[in-house]
This record gives sequence, structure tokens and C-alpha cells, in this order.
Amino acid sequence: MDNPSIFEVELPSFQADVVERSRQIPVVLLFWTEQVAPAAETKAALERLARQYQGKFALALSDIAKDQTLAQQLRVQGIPSIRVVKDGQLAEQMEGPQGENVLRQLIDRLTQSPAEAIRVQLNQHLEMEDYNGALAILKEAIAAEPNNTGFKVEWADVLLLKGDVDGGRTVLGTIPEDTEERERPATRLEILEEAAGMGSLRDALAETEANGEDLDARYRTAVLLTSERRYEEALEEAMVILRRDRTYREDVGRLTMIRIMTLMGKGSDVAKRYRRRMFNFLH
Repeated sequence: MDNPSIFEVELPSFQADVVERSRQIPVVLLFWTEQVAPAAETKAALERLARQYQGKFALALSDIAKDQTLAQQLRVQGIPSIRVVKDGQLAEQMEGPQGENVLRQLIDRLTQSPAEAIRVQLNQHLEMEDYNGALAILKEAIAAEPNNTGFKVEWADVLLLKGDVDGGRTVLGTIPEDTEERERPATRLEILEEAAGMGSLRDALAETEANGEDLDARYRTAVLLTSERRYEEALEEAMVILRRDRTYREDVGRLTMIRIMTLMGKGSDVAKRYRRRMFNFLH
């Protein structure tokens, strides 16, 4: 096969090709045959995943139409059937047809580092605005790795998202300034502290609506919207300031857009769109 991570296996080669290899990367062993359509579909899905994950796991294929010895040895009752071997041990198994999403979740569990797995769990809680659940995950992570500054960055940010400004500030103070991603909670803290002295969002919106040329009102609106995580609306207000007057508060329209996009993360489609708009305007 043209992909070294995908190979056929038989009983004589099982120890070397599967058990020993699994000490370096997880091996997904699929029992299948072309004559059973769901088994062939599972094989095709796993082959796609093996190419996408680029060597993070190996796919061992056993075609029972050619040889049933290995399947009998591992007591396979039907096909498709999956066995996962990791660190020389049987780690997991699945029986019957599996959708590609289920298979992808399996591969993610096998290949994610502990930090990546925590990040996935954390994002799930944050999407639901379950900040207590997010903090519980981070508490366990920090207890296991007390020197992991990345976890502390997330801890500070979640505290700020929850509204615990004092707690977020305290945790942020323990994180070295050159720590990756520290800028996100640091920026969030700045925004929350600034917004605290700006009155209500309702009043700022009313002022902006009454006088669209009032850049002070637009700036307050942008900051207050950001503090409530209404990022796209905030970016629009900052973009108006940028277009109207780049000299206003020493280019605060552009700088505010950058601050907002810092809070949104690198993968945000909205941030990417406004970054392009800002770039096109400036150039």
C-alpha cells in the first residue's frame, strides 16, 4: 500500500506489526471483507482518516475472506469489527458498522495529548457557558500539572468570563508576561475594567443612535459590547471609528479591533472577516 500507516496483517506478523508498533503509536485493527458492504465502508472511512491524521495512528487490515486465523484468535464474532491496540495492550473495541464521526471521535481519543483532550472538554463547557464546569476541569488539570502555564492562562480567562474580575486578575498576576496566549485574558481584564467606568450599554447605544458622528459614544459602545462578548457588533462599531477618523485617540478604532479579535481566538471566522476588512481599508 502507498501509505505506510495502512497495512495488511496476518497472525504470523501480528506481534511485530501490531503489538510492537502500538508501543509507538495506536494501532486500529479492522476485520473486514469486500463482500460485506458495511465492512467495506468502514474500511474506506478508516483509510480516509489514516491519511488525514498523517501517521498519528496505524491502520491494520485483516480480510477474513483471505484468512480467518487472526479473527478466530481474537474471537471476532462478526464484521466489521475493530480492535484498538495501544502500548502493547488491547485498549478498546467496536462491533458492527460505525459512522465516520464515531470513528473520528475514536481516533481523537487515541491521538490527542492530555492537554489537547482537556482543551476539547474545556471548549465544550465554554460553548454552553458552563463556567463552573470549565473551572472544575482546569482545577484537575492544574493539580496534575501545576507548572503548566497554559492551564493557568485558561483559568484566568474563565474566571473573567464568569465575571470574577478579582480572581482573574490574581491568577493573571502569577503568569509570566511572555507566556503564550496570556494576552487573551490580559486583554479581557483591560476591557472589563474599562467598561466598569463607562455606564450602561443601553445608554451608549442610545447616544450612538442619536448621533452617529459621536465617536466617543461609538467607542464606549464598542467596549461595552465587547465586555458582554457581543464581538461582531463591537467590531462593527470599531470599524466605523477607523473609517471616520484614524487620528481619533491615536488610532483607537484599529487598536480596538485588534483587542477584540484577540479575545475571539485564532479560529474565529468573524475575526478573519473583519481582519480582511481592516487590511483592505488600511491598504
